Amino acid sequence: MPRPSEPPPQSSLSDRLRVGECVVDIPLREVQAARSHRPRRITPKSLGVLLALVEQAGRVVSREALLAQVWPDTLPSNDVVTQAITQLRKAFGEERGDVHYIETIAKTGYRLLAPVEWLATQVAAAPPVAAPAGGRTPAPASESSVAAAEVVAPVPLPLASRPRGGWAAIAGALAFAAVVVAATYAWSLRREASNDPRLASGVAAAGSAAALPYRLITSVPGAESAPALSPDAALVAYVAVPAGQRATAIMVQTTDPSPPRQLTRPPAPAEDSAPAWSPDGREIAFLRVRAGVGCAVMVVPSNGGTERVVGRCDHRSPPEFDWIPDGKGLVFGSRGTLGDNAGLRVLDLARGAWRRIEYAASADDIDAAPRYSPDGRWIVFVRNTPLGDFWRVPATGGSASALTRLRADIRGWDWTADGRGIVYSRWHDSESRLYRLDLDSGVVRDLGVGDGVQPSTAARAPALAFSQQRNYYGIYRFDLGPGGQAERLFPSSGRDRFPAIAPDGRQLVFASDRSGQFGLWWADLQQPNSLRLIDGVLPESRHLPEWSPDSRTLLLVGSDASGVAGIHEVAPASARVTRLPSPVHDPVQAVYLPGTDAADRDRLLVVAGSDGGRLRLTLFDRRSQPWRALAAIDDVAVVRVDHATRRLLFTRSGQAGLWQSDLALSPGSVRQVDAELPLAASYRQWTVGSDGQLWFIDRQPDCGARLRRRAAGSPAAAAMSRCLDPERVPGIGGFSISPRQDAAFSTLSQWVGGDIGFMALPEPQESFWPGVSK
Repeated sequence: MPRPSEPPPQSSLSDRLRVGECVVDIPLREVQAARSHRPRRITPKSLGVLLALVEQAGRVVSREALLAQVWPDTLPSNDVVTQAITQLRKAFGEERGDVHYIETIAKTGYRLLAPVEWLATQVAAAPPVAAPAGGRTPAPASESSVAAAEVVAPVPLPLASRPRGGWAAIAGALAFAAVVVAATYAWSLRREASNDPRLASGVAAAGSAAALPYRLITSVPGAESAPALSPDAALVAYVAVPAGQRATAIMVQTTDPSPPRQLTRPPAPAEDSAPAWSPDGREIAFLRVRAGVGCAVMVVPSNGGTERVVGRCDHRSPPEFDWIPDGKGLVFGSRGTLGDNAGLRVLDLARGAWRRIEYAASADDIDAAPRYSPDGRWIVFVRNTPLGDFWRVPATGGSASALTRLRADIRGWDWTADGRGIVYSRWHDSESRLYRLDLDSGVVRDLGVGDGVQPSTAARAPALAFSQQRNYYGIYRFDLGPGGQAERLFPSSGRDRFPAIAPDGRQLVFASDRSGQFGLWWADLQQPNSLRLIDGVLPESRHLPEWSPDSRTLLLVGSDASGVAGIHEVAPASARVTRLPSPVHDPVQAVYLPGTDAADRDRLLVVAGSDGGRLRLTLFDRRSQPWRALAAIDDVAVVRVDHATRRLLFTRSGQAGLWQSDLALSPGSVRQVDAELPLAASYRQWTVGSDGQLWFIDRQPDCGARLRRRAAGSPAAAAMSRCLDPERVPGIGGFSISPRQDAAFSTLSQWVGGDIGFMALPEPQESFWPGVSK
């Protein structure tokens, strides 16, 4: 068979392949099959296998060669290649027994049969963006249903000036490939998905760029997080545990790899976090939190010196904040300050007085991470989580309006120096990535940084710092008896998450990427060799799977092989996976009611996004089609069933504490039962024992993973407390307790690799960002 054509030169943007009748977009990891109405997204490992086969097109490539090339320096399980090949065949549209693309050579390897041709990227024109009558501001936009790119409508802010910045020479040196997804198709999908008539005028083209060059500027053991760039991008402040200490402090170093200096020294057991540079670069504001005691807003000179307390905050839910443009105050989100929770507030540093930003703010909405625009005319913030969006309000107050309709789990954001864009991190497909939103065109670009969170930009230079969190977790069983020991279960080189023990005490399921992508794994704990991957569903790593009371099935939110997200019911014994016809969009969690009779099985509890991105718990009767909603409670983040008392317990986003309701979600049954635990940052790290007592796990200054048990509302002094591990920390996704309450199943960090990254940001001009005009 003919060899594939050589890739065209870089200037030709060689980022697409034609394989047989299919087109492969390499940066987007998408395969568009000839008879498929939408592309299929494949995993990075599957793409690596495909490129290895393309390189040797027509020749047999052994499994050993594929393992060595695609999984170097790891010890993956034997089926990772099989999983990748299976996904590729599905993406190419191969039918079982009808092989046109990839041939299996028994006991040897695989061979690519289809002809291969490198294609030059074609830039698709965007549909025109029509301004609504009477103004230029287009409609807020939403995330594209094309999995690899996000499409948002242009949302220009009328900024007074738009300086270009002084790093054009650096930006000009960044030659990289970029692609633009065909906008017409995404536009038509968006029109079908939205009821907002303003979207009918169209949206801008979406795109994805090849990875921008960046460097990691910290490399010491442990986790460095929450970076904040100085206004001139010369220094970065961040949070870390200094050598020989146990509490987090604020560190400062240059944006070159260099030794840091410790800026703050919190008195034990307090911890410092959330550094933010003043506009003139002379001071750094931060939070000092003493768990269970108090929270203070602090300011310290950036070159070291006397710290001062400028305000108080809620230790159960530390706030998010930033400086106001004149440096005389700090703006705070709606949660975490003392007082009511409605709307953004400004703290005057000279007088210590608070004032409210006057806009129509609801106490039910979480308005977080506020940032003033570079010209000081607007405040942009993130409303609601984990299905949040960017909103804006005039700095002087007024009407708040939505900028996007991403409905995304946003994990930090900041303005670009010129005020023309936003850089943000979001959780998607079990990974956090960095993106840039251009406000003129509405185009979102993937910056090519995996595991990137907490982006911070410099005020006077096009530069970006971020935290790259590469944490690896293993699953442990902790014997809770006297002198009990810890045992790691099913060790691998992958990342294991969300261990859920079944009510029968034998079956365990968890999520892991040990096969190359996150999948659902099942085992019978009494048969160590029973571990296997359940094919057909990719779990969205937010919550534990939920077992049925009879231990026969479980509910899981995730995607099927075609990338369609939804609620899945899994029968582990037969490996049967069924996508349920749920009527809700953006499901987050699904739970069975207690009981094993037909009436109980026909009703399900579902936590999903509602209007404005707020989460809602709904009780459904699934006997009717579509499912019939019986009752609902707004503002529910995580729900658990207390089988002992036949009640529901739940947490609320951005708030500490625990609430309860009856199984029918009766309004009169809703009340708060614990005001302290879990903390707002640990809203998923709790569960209910078979006797109705509550279990919590989190990190403390004196212990990496501390397990506590107490009855709802009981004083902390009455709680059972046990340090599971003095150094390693638990995963944030949750844990489970055995039915006999003699063992806990939790993830613990095997290796914490949080480092600070730094990069230059190019201007969004045609030569670097195709599809975006000045």
